[in-house]
Amino acid sequence: MVKRALPSAQRRMVGPFVFFDQMGPALLEEGEGLDVRPHPHIGLATVTYLFTGELLHRDSLGTVQTIEPGAVNWMTAGRGIVHSERTPAEQRKRRTRSFGIQAWVALPERHEEMTPSFSHHGSSALPVVEGEGKSARIIAGSLYGQQSQVNTLSDMFYADVRLAPDSRLEVPAEHEERAAYVVEGFVTIRGGESYEAGRLLVFKRGVAIEIQSGNAPARLMLLGGEPMESPRFVSWNFVSSSRDRIEQAKEDWRHGRFDKIPGDDGESIPLPERNRPPVNYP
Repeated sequence: MVKRALPSAQRRMVGPFVFFDQMGPALLEEGEGLDVRPHPHIGLATVTYLFTGELLHRDSLGTVQTIEPGAVNWMTAGRGIVHSERTPAEQRKRRTRSFGIQAWVALPERHEEMTPSFSHHGSSALPVVEGEGKSARIIAGSLYGQQSQVNTLSDMFYADVRLAPDSRLEVPAEHEERAAYVVEGFVTIRGGESYEAGRLLVFKRGVAIEIQSGNAPARLMLLGGEPMESPRFVSWNFVSSSRDRIEQAKEDWRHGRFDKIPGDDGESIPLPERNRPPVNYP
């Protein structure tokens, strides 16, 4: 089960974030697993972050990497990459719970055709800011005086925040665009409404925001940064500042011109039959 916060009719992007999906939570019985078959990307970085469960990432660079809760897989597609994500065989031997976020970060124009790359950072490598009822793991970019070692290509921030009951969290105004996605529990904005899990809250520019948890713990993803220097077109798994470049990527996938994934090249996700034109995301 997937909940999609970006893109939506109300908001297409927040900073460089052009796609934001909640995966699960799902209870996988013994013998079951998630199987996201090989598929291509261009012009973006995919960011996989798990709360529970495990996923095995493979890509056309030859990368084989298991991701666990609190760690981050950052894959920069650049001019083109193919990857798959599946529940590891060992995990399928027992009942497991799968829950996480898949996000896409658009690349600046000068980096859209860069050489693809992949990096993995374990949970212990990511800085954590704690105190006064909050714990914030800085996944990427800078926030609360801490800088993640994940190599980003634009000014941005991304963090996993836990709030104890009746705690407060300030979202500083240092970044141009900011949002919070409620993962668990509910929160209120000081002087405003209450928001439950599954809601994306986009904040006004230049105004410090105070978020408060209720009488139960809450969990949030904070995200945002500098907007892209130009609009982005999005179609299927492709993101680009050029509509023609996306059409070329579709033809390349249709005719098998992307690289294969070593050890996972027996099947793939086909280009959707309804080949819609790219959508312009300002």
